[in-house]
Amino acid sequence: MATKLRKAKRAAPVRRAPRKTSRSSSKLSARRRVAAARGKAKPKAAPRKQTFVASHLDPDAFAGGLRSYAKYRDLGIAAATNGLAVAHVIKMIPPCDPAVVSKRHYHDVEFQMIYVLKGWIKGEYDGAGEVTMVEGSCWLQPPKIKHTVLDYSHDCELLEIILPAEFDTVELE
Repeated sequence: MATKLRKAKRAAPVRRAPRKTSRSSSKLSARRRVAAARGKAKPKAAPRKQTFVASHLDPDAFAGGLRSYAKYRDLGIAAATNGLAVAHVIKMIPPCDPAVVSKRHYHDVEFQMIYVLKGWIKGEYDGAGEVTMVEGSCWLQPPKIKHTVLDYSHDCELLEIILPAEFDTVELE
């Protein structure tokens, strides 16, 4: 009888009203949640069709490109993403000639990230000043940041990822 009495005196579990959340709203990025809270949510664009692509090292795959002092190895990302992004390995051509490389410019892009695979590179960036990046360094160049390549090592190689694949470079000098 004592056990029955204890059970009767226990408080009934508190039932809470179920939370009204949708699966999609819980998966929104922080930026979208903030925008939605402000009433400025943008409708999500349909994703571009993408295909699998793999690019394997081929020393002969480097070709000319945007700059005369560099060779580029396209990684096939632009075609695989239908122009969403481009990725390439850049091999700087030695020796560095400041008269050729040190031209102030910017890129009209949405995203640009560079990672140093080998060697080092020195540049000057608005708001950051002179910066030397060494093997293993990574940096983000905000859209339209004005910058100048100042110097690089004889073995400098970079990985660059840019959105969108097609973009303009504006020379300022």
